[in-house]
This record gives sequence, C-alpha cells and structure tokens, in this order.
Amino acid sequence: MVKPSQRREMAQFADANHPMSVHLACVAFSISETCYRYQGKFNDKNSYIANLLIDLTEEQSDWGFGLCFSYLRNVKDHS
Repeated sequence: MVKPSQRREMAQFADANHPMSVHLACVAFSISETCYRYQGKFNDKNSYIANLLIDLTEEQSDWGFGLCFSYLRNVKDHS
C-alpha cells in the first residue's frame, strides 16, 4: 500500500512533467486536491521537542516511547 504522501509526490511529478490538470492527477493517484496542495508546517517548538527527545533517548536508551512521552510531559523545567 502506498502512503498518501507518496501518492501526492507522484501526482505532483505527473502534473509537472505531463500535460494534465491537477484534478486529473489527483484522480489518477486517488488523492484529494487538498492532499495535493498540503504543505507541512515546521516551527521552533517542534524542533525543540525533537531535540529534547534525542537528548533523552541518548541518556535513557532503554526507555520506550510511552515513558519518554510521560517524562517530557511531566518535567517542569522546560517551556
């Protein structure tokens, strides 16, 4: 099964390299036009959380996702 993000990339490639409309590309790859136009948002908070997770998993290599999530959620010294 191909992920929607991969189908979006294929539709965008087809639209850019072949004479077809966005609508036709979306129909051909079974995605919505909203999916076709989606652009992810990146912000500093996501980067901060990712860095916290990297540091935490380097310190506690035997912790799973649930424990890391609980720890970061309950630690009060970060904002």
